[in-house]
Amino acid sequence: QVHLVESGGGLVQAGGSLRLSCAASEGSFSSYNTGWFRQAPGKEREFVAAITWHGVTMGYADSVKGRYMVSRDNAKKMVYLQMNSLKPEDTAVYYCAAVPVGNSWRSRNSDDYNYWGQGTQVTVSS
Repeated sequence: QVHLVESGGGLVQAGGSLRLSCAASEGSFSSYNTGWFRQAPGKEREFVAAITWHGVTMGYADSVKGRYMVSRDNAKKMVYLQMNSLKPEDTAVYYCAAVPVGNSWRSRNSDDYNYWGQGTQVTVSS
């Protein structure tokens, strides 16, 4: 089992940048594939980005492609989401999620993730 804690959210003006971090408690964090999702008020949770246990990016949502970059550092048990050129429509609660390697994993499907953080709020003002 892994416990995830996101940080780095906040209020930023349009065009600005933020870097979200996700800290994992599990010592064998390298045994988990991970993803980022977000949920805006009144909307369903949506996929943002995913990265494999060994650092291969599995893709981005079309809405963030070219602006966001996902990465991870297994030695530090961290996953990151660098967000640039932020837009008001990026405003949401952002969640980190993990699934053990070997489990069925459709990287863009939130149902396939077993562990979730509590989320961090990102607000982009116009």
